[in-house]
Amino acid sequence: MAGHLARPAGAGPWPAVLLGHDGVGLDDYQRGRADDLARHGYLAFALDYHGGRTFFGEPQAMLDRVLPLLGDPARMLTIGRAALDVLRAEPGADTERLGALGYGAGGRIVLELARTGVSFRALAAVHPGLPDPRAGDWAGTGGTFLLCTGSADPICTPAQVLAFGGALQDAGVDWQAHIYGGAKHAFWAAPTRPDGSPAGGTEHHLPTVPGVGYHAAHAARAWAAVLELFGESLGATPGDAAAAP
Repeated sequence: MAGHLARPAGAGPWPAVLLGHDGVGLDDYQRGRADDLARHGYLAFALDYHGGRTFFGEPQAMLDRVLPLLGDPARMLTIGRAALDVLRAEPGADTERLGALGYGAGGRIVLELARTGVSFRALAAVHPGLPDPRAGDWAGTGGTFLLCTGSADPICTPAQVLAFGGALQDAGVDWQAHIYGGAKHAFWAAPTRPDGSPAGGTEHHLPTVPGVGYHAAHAARAWAAVLELFGESLGATPGDAAAAP
């Protein structure tokens, strides 16, 4: 596994954020999220659960790898805890101000960490792979959860998000949900050509799983919501926000 670390300038301490990528892999977008978090004053570590590989244009190969992972909570926890150990050990990490951000299956990994006792002050999950909505699994869980999905996402539906949010609510967890009208799954992923260059438009040129589509406005809105959550819950200082990775 080869993750991506982004740190603000200076010596810290900084609030620390663990980032889990979606099923395609640790790509430029996910690394860019970590870099942008560093620009806003967070020490960010983007984990890797594909061993350095990405699956652009290979939906069946991606599913063959991701679906067994989602069915194996112990393996998700092993990967997540190893990545969290890297983040916590990094000089300048303020482990009392810990956040998590996950996309797709990476969202499920950070949720599994929270479910089993990791004290994230803030957790943002964008169209995550959701566990069964059982309130008892989340008893005693602290922090604030942000759940995001598109109204047209057939993989992480609004109904699933709200059912999971209801379980969090029954467990006494502070949570909020953002449903983006007309957005499909992975609405933040801009279409590219086979060489990785931007293709423009909203439809993907490379093969994908059904229900995937780009929505630029909602991608920006979701990222603003993540930054707002972390600013509220993790409290990066004005000096941190001016730093560069």
